[in-house]
Amino acid sequence: MKQLHFQEKYPITVAEVAKSETTFASAAQIAAYFKNCIARTERVTFIGEFDHLTHTRSIGGDVAPDIQAAINVLFCFGHALPNPQVMAVRPRSIGIADMGDRFVISFMDAPMKAANDAMQAWTLALRNVAA
Repeated sequence: MKQLHFQEKYPITVAEVAKSETTFASAAQIAAYFKNCIARTERVTFIGEFDHLTHTRSIGGDVAPDIQAAINVLFCFGHALPNPQVMAVRPRSIGIADMGDRFVISFMDAPMKAANDAMQAWTLALRNVAA
């Protein structure tokens, strides 16, 4: 699991999980896994699922040739709404890309430690987890 700044601006966490390291066979199965994690976590709300690959292809956008599936799972940890600016970093999204031999899981770091801890734990648990 790596923490980096995408485009030198956005703090993100990225994990690569080889298909040989997990029992999940598809991005859709991993999306279902994350939805289950969200459902089991108190005060977290599932919002939806976005098929990023289908969308990008439907508008004639560029897609890296090795991306076989790309799904975003959308949800919110929002435990408080202290000001309107916090809405700029909500809701959360976990991206799941099927790269053929591996999955790349990515998310923008949240300003709330509990949210980051949960997303990291969910992601790390993908290795050798029953689907």
